[in-house]
Amino acid sequence: MKTQRTRRTTRNDDRNPFRQSGVQPQKSRTGSQPARRRGPQKIILFNKPFNVLTQFSGEPGDQTLADYIPVKDVYAAGRLDKDSEGLLVLTNDGILQARLTQPSSKQPKTYWVQVEGTPGEEQLEALRTGVTLKDGMTLPADVTVIEAPDVWDRHPPIRERKNIPTTWLSITLREGRNRQVRRMTAHIGHPTLRLIRYQMADWTVDGLAPGEWREVSL
Repeated sequence: MKTQRTRRTTRNDDRNPFRQSGVQPQKSRTGSQPARRRGPQKIILFNKPFNVLTQFSGEPGDQTLADYIPVKDVYAAGRLDKDSEGLLVLTNDGILQARLTQPSSKQPKTYWVQVEGTPGEEQLEALRTGVTLKDGMTLPADVTVIEAPDVWDRHPPIRERKNIPTTWLSITLREGRNRQVRRMTAHIGHPTLRLIRYQMADWTVDGLAPGEWREVSL
């Protein structure tokens, strides 16, 4: 089992991603309040490698969170697709989980996205203002072209086509639909080749190699 030693931060309101948000606990779809934690609050930041499921169990041969995180009774706040990488927040606090994931909270999530080709300004502006997917119009997003980030190699590497350049984008969403970033870039004709979640609320993946995790506190 791959595990990493936790590094607990000191309590510091300046690092609290909800300090100024005014977000209130949300009700679940059944109308009940999210489950309150049992025992001390636990918050885990994990750099999810490519090809790892965001759950603690799977089919034989699957890599899961259980291969990396030995902490009991924590659950992922939102999903990160098996073929995506980067920051995953896990917690035992249902109210915190709701703050991070429920649409009404609009907590920002930033992705570094390598796409095929070179999107033009008109295509980038479409992502910024919203595109129409099968499940409706996307909310406005922050989209900028960035230099290739200094990140770890992916195993296996992406499949690049000869003579076709790639472009890195920073995309910040305030909603979370299934495979949304991939569908958005495909909509403008530039398929996603690699997707890394860099930031969720005020937490980032900085300082974490793939498969590493640390415990933080609000």
